[in-house]
Order: sequence, then C-alpha cells, then structure tokens
Amino acid sequence: SLVAREGLHTVCQEAGCPNIYECWEDREATFLIGGDQCTRRCDFCQIDTGKPAEFDADEPRRVAESVATMRLRYATVTGVARDDLPDGGSWLYAETVRQIHALLPGCGVELLIPDFDGKPDQLGEVFGAAPEVLAHNVETVPRIFRRIRPAFSYQRSLDVLTSAREAGLVTKSNLILGLGEERDEVSQALRDLHRAGCELVTITQYLRPSARHHPVQRWVKPEEFVELATEAEQIGFAGVMSGPLVRSSYRAGRLYQQAVAARPGSPRSSDLASQLPAGAGR
Repeated sequence: SLVAREGLHTVCQEAGCPNIYECWEDREATFLIGGDQCTRRCDFCQIDTGKPAEFDADEPRRVAESVATMRLRYATVTGVARDDLPDGGSWLYAETVRQIHALLPGCGVELLIPDFDGKPDQLGEVFGAAPEVLAHNVETVPRIFRRIRPAFSYQRSLDVLTSAREAGLVTKSNLILGLGEERDEVSQALRDLHRAGCELVTITQYLRPSARHHPVQRWVKPEEFVELATEAEQIGFAGVMSGPLVRSSYRAGRLYQQAVAARPGSPRSSDLASQLPAGAGR
C-alpha cells in the first residue's frame, strides 16, 4: 500500500481499529508519526513500548504527500511519545500540520498529542501550527489514572486542553470505559473535561489487545453509551461520539463539523466544513 511504501504507519493498522474501512471510505485516516515504538507505557495501548526509531525529519513531507495522494478530506495525526528527543517531538507534530496544509489546503488536520510534560515551549510549537482540532486524551478517571497511565498526570492533561483552548484551537478528548471506573466517576470526568475547555469528546469500550494488557473490568451496555452521550451534550460539549466501537479519531471530520457549527468564527471553518460529509451522529 501507499502508506507502507512510504515507510509510514497508521493508527488504523497499528492499534487494530475496528472502523478502519468505514473511515477510509469517508476519506479520513489517522497517521502515526515518530515511529512505532513509544517511550511511555499505558496499560490499555496496543502500541509497543521500546527504543524509539531514529528521528526522521523527512516524515512530515511523506505524510503530507500520502494525504494528498489519498485525497483525504480530513487527516488525524498522532504519534508515540518521544521523551528521548530534546523537544519531545513537538516540531515533528507541528511540521506535519504545516506540510499538509501547504500541500492540500482544503484538508482538515487533527492533532492527537501527548502532554509534552506540560512544557509551554513545546505546546506552543504545536499550537502555532494551527491544526483544525487539538486533541489530547485523558482516557480514564482520576482514581485509577496513575495505574493505567503511569507516565501521565490527569491534571496536566486537563491543563493541556485548557492551554489549547486559550490558544483558540478546537479541543477534543477521549474516555475509555471498562478499565475499572465507576459510573459516577465518568460523569465527573466529563464535567472536568468541559470545565477545562474541551469541546468534543469520544467515549468508547476498552478492548483488551492481549493477555499482557490491563484486563477488561466491565462490558458497558449500549444504553449506557447513549445515556453518556446525552449527558455530555447536556453538560455542553459541542460534539459527542459514544459507543463500544468508537475510537478517538472515529468520524473525526464530522465531529469537527459540529464544533464549527458551535464556533462559526473558527479559522478556515467555512471552506473545510463545505467539504466534509454531512450529517453527524453518535
């Protein structure tokens, strides 16, 4: 395939996403930059922890060319944590956005970023590239956060979203259910996210990648996902996707379209919104 030929990785493939063909038919895809080995370990994540790849300054250009060749309408770009790099990989994220916008101005770009340890200079580099959406996932509730995401901080993740919103970006996060959270803790996490400035949220069921990963603590009933979507909308989120097979980049362009409707003054919003698929839903 084009992605393999260019030496690139997609989260669609690396993380075993169940929606891969549905999104590609919508001309959306999620690219993984910085290699396929992460310097951090999260107990739910299928991406391997290990020695990172050599820094590849040409990767943003190749991603942009692949996006253009695939004629994508919306590209999500995420990456492994690169704590081994002096800038945490922030230039790589920012340059990928710049290259995509330069080569395919009508394509929306969503960045799903690590927390960069909350460092203002690294976050500023990323925010300055002006992605359509800045996503950072809290994934779970405070009580079990450290066990599930030992290298991250719940409050620092909220602070990243606040900083992105203050920079004028559309903001997004994700919650995974089935890791050991209680129902009322999910409601509180939604309130925390909204208070932090998060506008879009996805809610999904944890699917255990292998026996070495965190065990599934519960299977969430479909009606609970519907209830949580309604609750999130009542809290004030501009867009919500909630369901067992939803992933954080699922129908990302449609969610952005909902944020555009709530924030009509967003940069490049009117041109992009006219190209994205109509009709969002959960």
